[in-house]
Amino acid sequence: MRLFAAVLPPDDIADELAAEIARLHTLPGADGLRWTGRPGWHFTLAFYGEVDDGLVPELTARLSRAAHRGTPFELAVRGGGHFGHGRALWAGAAGDVPALRLLADRAEAAARKAGVEMGEHRRYKAHLTLARSRDAVDVRQFAEALDAFEGRTWTVGELVLVRSDLPKSGVPGEQPRYEPVGRWALGGAG
Repeated sequence: MRLFAAVLPPDDIADELAAEIARLHTLPGADGLRWTGRPGWHFTLAFYGEVDDGLVPELTARLSRAAHRGTPFELAVRGGGHFGHGRALWAGAAGDVPALRLLADRAEAAARKAGVEMGEHRRYKAHLTLARSRDAVDVRQFAEALDAFEGRTWTVGELVLVRSDLPKSGVPGEQPRYEPVGRWALGGAG
């Protein structure tokens, strides 16, 4: 299974983000981007890639413990930026970003301890991917347009393990499918 750990924004926060993205769609060049569909909006904590089925039980047990050690925290979607020389557009985070980073570190450590090959550790950058450019569309103007955006704050209360299935049809614009396969309350509450 192709898996990652994430924080998912609640529906009302996704509604705010959708309204902002609709505004971005009016900018020149927007039709040259591959926009991430709403089901794909998440703050990735740790990307695991293809995980052997035999490792999944240990991974889920360790993610459960990682979530239990955390506590709920406040987060908001704010601003934006880009990766890859202006080829990937993302929305940023505000609020208790250190708590988000700690949860990301714990999600990565859980995978390593479960035997999931994680490769080189990278410093965590809180981001929610909005669009990508396969061609030479530069997303910097969209990132600048996001500078003033700040959504409402919500309380992050769970860690989610998500399965992603990449498109197989070859149909242009087809999105990956995302399915939560595990959810754990932070602090063991709920």
